[in-house]
Amino acid sequence: MSQSTSRRFFLGAATAAAASRVWGANDRVNVAIVGLGGRGTNHLNIYSRLPEARVVGLCDIDQAARERAQATLLRNTGEKAKEFEDMRQAFADSSVEAVSIATPNHWHALAAIWAMKAGKDVYGEKPACYNIYEGQRMIQVARETKRMLQIGSQHRSTPFKMRAIAALQGGLIGQVYMAKGLCFKRRASIGHKDDSPVPPGVNWDLFLGPAPMRPFNALRFKYNWHWFWDTGNGDIGNQGVHEIGICRWGLGDPDMPKTAFAQGGKYAYKDDQETPNTLLASYDYGGREIVFEVRGLLTNAEGAVVKGRPGAAPAEGAMAPPTGPAPVAITPKDSRPLNIMIGNLFYGTEGWAAMSDQGFLAFKGETTELVMEERPDRSEGRGDATPLHMQNFLAACKSRNYKDLHDDIANAYLSASLCHLANISYRTGRKLTLAPGPKFVGDAEADKLITRNYRKPYVV
Repeated sequence: MSQSTSRRFFLGAATAAAASRVWGANDRVNVAIVGLGGRGTNHLNIYSRLPEARVVGLCDIDQAARERAQATLLRNTGEKAKEFEDMRQAFADSSVEAVSIATPNHWHALAAIWAMKAGKDVYGEKPACYNIYEGQRMIQVARETKRMLQIGSQHRSTPFKMRAIAALQGGLIGQVYMAKGLCFKRRASIGHKDDSPVPPGVNWDLFLGPAPMRPFNALRFKYNWHWFWDTGNGDIGNQGVHEIGICRWGLGDPDMPKTAFAQGGKYAYKDDQETPNTLLASYDYGGREIVFEVRGLLTNAEGAVVKGRPGAAPAEGAMAPPTGPAPVAITPKDSRPLNIMIGNLFYGTEGWAAMSDQGFLAFKGETTELVMEERPDRSEGRGDATPLHMQNFLAACKSRNYKDLHDDIANAYLSASLCHLANISYRTGRKLTLAPGPKFVGDAEADKLITRNYRKPYVV
C-alpha cells in the first residue's frame, strides 16, 4: 500500500471514529484480529466465543493463515469476516471498532499506534513494545486519542493471582525486599537454514515492516522470529515478560529501577539463534530488587513442598494470608508441590512466597509456617485467564475509562522495559545506570538501543 493510499484510509477512518458511540449493555464490540499465527488463532477462538465481541476482520500477511482463520471462525460462529493483507486496510474499515494484535514483537507498537490514530481501541500482545522508545510513544498516542490500550498480561486478570498479590501488598510476609522471576522454559536448538524464495501468498515486506529488509529465511518466520534481534527480544521478552510483570506487581508496580545488569549467553547450541538462551538479570530499586533468570536448557525446578500438615518445611521457593491479626499455620488445601519452572518467588522481612500457574503458597516465621494458599478454581476460569483479560478490555471499550484496564499501556510499558534493559545490558556487556528520559548515565552506546533505525515507511 502506498503512503498516499494509507493517508486516505486513515482520513476516512478517523472521521468515522470521531463520533462517540453510546454503548448498550448487550452491544458487541466489533473486533479485527491482526496476526493469525499461533497466538492470533488463540485470540480468534476466544473472541469468537465471547458474548461481548464479534469478529469482523481477519488480517495477516500470509494468505494461508487468513484462510485457516476464516475456516475456524466459520466453524465457531457460522459467520465469515472481512479479510485483509495489510493492517492499515483493517484500521480504515468503519465496521471495525477494536483490534487485537498478535503480530511479532517488532510490529506491536506501530500497529497499535496506527490503530489508535484510526480511532480503534487496542488489545496488544506482550511485550507491550519492541523497545523503550516505542512504549513511550504508545502511551502518548493512547492518551491523545483517548483510546483503550490493554496489553495481554493475562495474569493480571487471574483471580487467585489477584488475591495473592493483594495479600503480598498488604504485608502478608512483611516488606517484600526481593521479587524473583523464573523462565526455565525448555527450548530446543533451531538449527540452521539457508535463505530461500518467499513462499507463495506471503507478503515478506509487510512481515518485516519496521525491521531491516533481509532475504526470506524460514527460521526468521513462524515463531522463531523471537530469537533474532531484528524482530524479537529473546525469551526474557517472550515468556519472561509475564513473570517480570508479576515481579513488579508484587512490589507494587514501581517505576524504572536505578540500575540494571544482565549477563549470560547462548550456550550449548551452534545454530542461527542470536538471542541468549541463558540470562541472569538484576534491577536495583533502592532497598529492594528484582532478579530474573532465563534458562532454555535442561535444568531443575525451584519451588515449595507442601506436606499434608501445617508447618511443613518447604524447599527453596514458596507463598502467604491477608492483613490483620498475626497469621497462624493452616492445613494445606492441596498436597501438590509448586515445582516452579516458570513463575515467581517473593522474599519479605517476615517470610517468603511462591507463585506459578499451579498456585500460590506463602510461609512465615522461622518455622516457615504455611499461612496462605491459593489454587486455580474451575469456577473462576481455571487455566488460561486470557478470556477474562479480554473481557476486561471489552468492558473498558464501553466505559471509556483506561483506568478500568487491568494492564494499561502505562504499566505494561514498564514491565516490557525491564526486558529491554536486560537485553541492552547483555548486548553492551555492562551495568546500566538510568537517568530521566529514560536514558543511561554516560553511555551513548546503550542510549542508541533505546530505539532503532526504522525502515521507511514503517516508522514509529
